[in-house]
Amino acid sequence: MNTTFRGKHFITCQDWSKGDLDMVFEVAKYLKMKHALNEPCDLLKNKTAFLMFFEESTRTRNSMEAGITQLGGHAHFLDTKTMQINHGEVGKDTAQVLSSFGDAICVRNCVYGEGNNYLRTLTKYASQPIISLQDDIYHPMQVLADMMTIQEKFGNPRKLKVAISWAYATSHAKPLSVPQSQLLMFARYGMDITVAHPKEFPLMPDIINTAYDNAEESGATIKFVDNMEEAFRDADIVIPKNWGGFLGVNNPHTAEGKAQMKENLDKYKDWICTEELMSITKKHSIYMHALPADRGREVVDSVIDGKHSIVIPEAENRLHTAKAIMALTMGGR
Repeated sequence: MNTTFRGKHFITCQDWSKGDLDMVFEVAKYLKMKHALNEPCDLLKNKTAFLMFFEESTRTRNSMEAGITQLGGHAHFLDTKTMQINHGEVGKDTAQVLSSFGDAICVRNCVYGEGNNYLRTLTKYASQPIISLQDDIYHPMQVLADMMTIQEKFGNPRKLKVAISWAYATSHAKPLSVPQSQLLMFARYGMDITVAHPKEFPLMPDIINTAYDNAEESGATIKFVDNMEEAFRDADIVIPKNWGGFLGVNNPHTAEGKAQMKENLDKYKDWICTEELMSITKKHSIYMHALPADRGREVVDSVIDGKHSIVIPEAENRLHTAKAIMALTMGGR
């Protein structure tokens, strides 16, 4: 098992070996235990992480800020609207300057067609680790917390049946990154995955192909369906969440494309997680969501607040997995 992580970029879990990820989960469990005992753990004393956000955040920003504080370091929150990026500064210059100031550059950029490219550009020029806080393709921090939560609930996740389902929401066109990261990760851990979505809301073909490769190696299965009921039936885990129909239109950045996305969205208001759907899952099933959920659209209150829901423990694990990534990449050997 690899024990050398210092300086390693973290853009997607797919770039890390399964052994690397297993080490992350072990470190996260250790740090969670230390947190529960209220024992100090100054693994990153006097270290600095820059947190660059192109979008809003609750769990990601605060898990990173609280996490590095608990590890003895400090986070600088950077709203990119107040940076020279807003005046056209290129990623090369930003990466080199911030690398000279601190010990990690952590970035959320979910602009469709731009986010991942921007983070990859930073990795070319940064001398410190670049840590993804979500882009338009991947959300590695979220899926680490998801897998840690599943392992806590079930132990070995192999052959668990998981439903990754699109759901209706109106707050905004949510990125593809959460379901795509889940599909890739769950396939690596041998889970039996059913993905449900309307035809106008597909995932990226390259991600799907890589997930099939992961499944072939692990013994996982992957199936795509066009209704929630088939995905939920006898499931151990259900994750109904909205994602935008970026691939279902010619150009989602144009007014015409945005109008078409809204028209497609309005066709599927009945894609909501209800008590009736939960009743066809296994008795011990769990409901997960990265949050924020569009209550009354993606899910009814009685489900997200009910006995199947583990969204709060799932959110707490964002703290412990974030600390593990920072401890390994910013400190470590």
